[in-house]
Amino acid sequence: MTHQDTTSSSTTQLFSHWATALRDFWGLEVALSRLDGEYDLNLLAKTRDGTGYILKVMRRQCETWLVDMQVKAFEHMADRMPDLPCPRVVPPVKGPSLLTLPDEDGEPRLVWLLNQLPGRCYARVEPKSDALIHEIGTVLGGTARALADFQHSGLNRSFKWDLMQAGWIRDRLAAIDDPVRHALLERICVDFTALEPQLAALPRQAVHNDANDYNIMVHGGLTRPCHVSGLIDLGDMCAAPRVCDLAIAAAYIALDHPKPDAAIAALVAGYHAANPLTGAETDMILPLLRARLAVSVVNSTLMAAENPDDPYVTISQTPAWRFLEGNNLHDGLMAARLRAACGLPVVDGAERVLAWLDRQRGTFAPVMGEDLTHAPMGSLSVEESTWPQNPFHLPAEEAARVGEEFEDNGRIWLGYYHEPRLIYTDDVFRKGPWKASDRRTVHLAVDAFAPAGAPLFAPLKGEVFVAEYRDGHLDYGGVIILRHEIPEGDPFYTLYGHLDPEFLNRLKPGDIVEKGAQFCCLGDPGMNGGWSPHVHFQLALTTDGIETDWPGVGDPDEMYLWRAICPNPAALLNLSDDKVRYHPTDRDGIRAERAAHFGGNLSLTYTSPVMLVRGWQHHLFDEWGRPYLDAYNNVPHVGHAHPRIQAIAADQLKRVNTNTRYLHPAQTAFADTVLSKLPDVFEVCFFVNSGSEANELALRLARAHTGAKGIITPDHGYHGNTTGAVAISAYKFNKPNGIGQADWVELVDVADDYRGSFRRDDPHRAEKFAGLVDGAIDRLQHRGQGVAGFIAEIFPSVGGQIIPPKGYLAAVYEKIRAAGGVCIADEVQTGLGRLGEIYFGFEHQDILPDIVVLGKPIGNGHPLGVLVTTKAIAESFDNGIEFFSTFGGSTLSCRIGKAVLDIVDEEGLQANAQAMGKRLMAGLKALEERYDSVGDVRGMGLFLGVELINPDGSEATDICSYVKNRMRDHRILIGSEGPRDNILKIRPPLTITSDDVDMIITVLDGILGEVSGHTNS
Repeated sequence: MTHQDTTSSSTTQLFSHWATALRDFWGLEVALSRLDGEYDLNLLAKTRDGTGYILKVMRRQCETWLVDMQVKAFEHMADRMPDLPCPRVVPPVKGPSLLTLPDEDGEPRLVWLLNQLPGRCYARVEPKSDALIHEIGTVLGGTARALADFQHSGLNRSFKWDLMQAGWIRDRLAAIDDPVRHALLERICVDFTALEPQLAALPRQAVHNDANDYNIMVHGGLTRPCHVSGLIDLGDMCAAPRVCDLAIAAAYIALDHPKPDAAIAALVAGYHAANPLTGAETDMILPLLRARLAVSVVNSTLMAAENPDDPYVTISQTPAWRFLEGNNLHDGLMAARLRAACGLPVVDGAERVLAWLDRQRGTFAPVMGEDLTHAPMGSLSVEESTWPQNPFHLPAEEAARVGEEFEDNGRIWLGYYHEPRLIYTDDVFRKGPWKASDRRTVHLAVDAFAPAGAPLFAPLKGEVFVAEYRDGHLDYGGVIILRHEIPEGDPFYTLYGHLDPEFLNRLKPGDIVEKGAQFCCLGDPGMNGGWSPHVHFQLALTTDGIETDWPGVGDPDEMYLWRAICPNPAALLNLSDDKVRYHPTDRDGIRAERAAHFGGNLSLTYTSPVMLVRGWQHHLFDEWGRPYLDAYNNVPHVGHAHPRIQAIAADQLKRVNTNTRYLHPAQTAFADTVLSKLPDVFEVCFFVNSGSEANELALRLARAHTGAKGIITPDHGYHGNTTGAVAISAYKFNKPNGIGQADWVELVDVADDYRGSFRRDDPHRAEKFAGLVDGAIDRLQHRGQGVAGFIAEIFPSVGGQIIPPKGYLAAVYEKIRAAGGVCIADEVQTGLGRLGEIYFGFEHQDILPDIVVLGKPIGNGHPLGVLVTTKAIAESFDNGIEFFSTFGGSTLSCRIGKAVLDIVDEEGLQANAQAMGKRLMAGLKALEERYDSVGDVRGMGLFLGVELINPDGSEATDICSYVKNRMRDHRILIGSEGPRDNILKIRPPLTITSDDVDMIITVLDGILGEVSGHTNS
């Protein structure tokens, strides 16, 4: 018998033995499989109906008290908190929950049974969202509450994983021979020693003690949000302060997390929601977390010395070292963060300071030397202001004029606290590598704008804490921080920024400034960081973690922290909080109003829709100033908020906006520019207000020229929302409850050589797809409709970003013309240089249409459509009945349309589309090679599609929805299309840059990795 046969026979014997035990003692008929286990035998038992159990066969000589403690703890939790997600002990038909049974070799083993929890371990879950981590904290807090009165003699054991006993590593640090690491661990030991008396004073209780990422079970996936299904493995239980349990869980949550501070805060907030903490406890979490990781790395180093041939021992410590060496989490700031996340005073005494300031409101000396009660407010918010023009660059000349619209002969005006602004453009405000990364936008102070040189007065007595000059662009310039105390002795601080640095000759740290004393004055732009003259007046309840370098603005997703550290300073200005507090538009309120006032079929993109209030080039901004990379909207062809288009629109609206019933040179100038981009056969333009109207007009021209009515078009096409356009748009009329197919419309298969009837391995696929038109022609002629024309998106977009095989449309056009019809090219999605190598899509197919339709991109957001055709077709339409479109061909529209075409040329956007398209295609192709969920990547220039598939090759609608929403979570907007909505649609404005392309590829890479984790688990 071979070794393999022996192993197989042994496994069969093992499974047979324990299957018999489950039948005899628990009355279960099961199939068994083996699970991982370091010391014990864990068997997954499945009944015929799919119910799962975990049979725990403990190692030989395992102490009975250890297993008994776990069994009773699980039973205790189930009794105290029945809704708590945790395994349930399944008792035998008769006898105690913990049995002693002989194993397959006749040796006695402790055996018990648990129900199987759904899902997989947290270590294998992506993404590790704040919401999921918060829930883990809630479950851990609930577990601690359930175990608070659990008693067992085994809890008071002495072992190395009891965090109360972490000091054991002090005498073993010699094992760490790297001097830098050795010094790091020494510092952790010093911090732990200082903490020990406070820790010893806390009450002790039963704790899980090992809530690591393999002991937390999670269920959910692509189509369902992830939720905690349970906390397993009580093998490390002991008696300790509950904060030790939380710190251990925080250590594992933080490892390799891209935002460990936010992750820890989410965990602690969740714990606090279920089991309220004290401020003193939250302050201990970071030093205890480090102590736990120090124990881990010292222990693994000692084990590696004893087991030099076991590579796992040293590999397992790598994430811990990465955290200890690579994360500069400040203890004071982290303590404040955790307190704020729990809604606790950000520092001891903070509540007393705030109460005192509120009581003293109205009694402080006026900072600006006058009563500000009636001072007007001026908003620089994302929603209400257009400062700066370019939200990624605020040049000195623009910074010096910020807010000039509120100037009133030197009268003081105020800027809001808690106001999201886009004026903070320097890289120091960005929190990631990309332009669309998180950035700090929310103002943490009140601004008072006044002429340079205006004096400032101390609102109350204070000691100079900081007096310095910061000369960086958009920095504070001259800045003073004063330290104050309330009568109870609690400190707080005020900051005055953008000052004339002349005070440096008079003030130094430690000096006292009396209440009402003039101590500084406003600087001009040459000395105050480059800003228009004003004081940035900020309050802070602690400087621990911000020291002398206060952030003047905060990340909108961290305002729970910054509002707590730097609350509204209105009281010190003798103002009401509400006067100076800014409230951005409530997105949920807008959504509710929209639902009340608009039709239900007006859709919103993304599971969590975005509210976008500003744009620039290929980026958009929400009401909080969060940037989004727009990789989806082809309407702003030359970029959002293009300055030239802004200027032209404003200029023309100052003059006149008329229509084509009157002569104006803008109309013929626009027509000349459009026709210059097309072959000479095109001589006539019709200007309308949308692509829908242009396609509707195309049907009229085709019918007027041919005398026939029938139209042939590819399936799942889209040509607009007018009655006629919907009738030729299978994407609309074939939907459930759609109007259905008209008798004058014939559909042919989309020339999709990835998933269609004829594939890429067929060299004759173009001719075969084109051959499908023959039957459509016959059917129309048989019904007496005749063939008026064939209309198609040159590259079908809603059909799935399809690139037809070369020769397809040439063959189709030949057949259509032979049947008497005209050929209409819908270039709304593909025209005007988007494809990079060519200006129009029809060039790719080496064809010459009879009618070309252009739509939304030609107006860059202004409603505009263009139909271009031959003189012969135009003459057939000229039957004496006037054609008129009120807004089509308006002077404003014509000037904007011409500007768009000029900008494409003059700013090299077609060449950019080609270069960025190649870069993007190369990155997407690399992802196609790496991930099974990517079935196909196709496109040209900045018209690209990524077809996502299931493991069986079918259309992956759920995966596509997941990817699209996760890209939005990472601030990248993309769309999805195709008959099964499984194709990512990437069509950014033509201004996109290489950094943005790299962001798309990098983020998509990570998200497809998440998909692989879901589909393979």
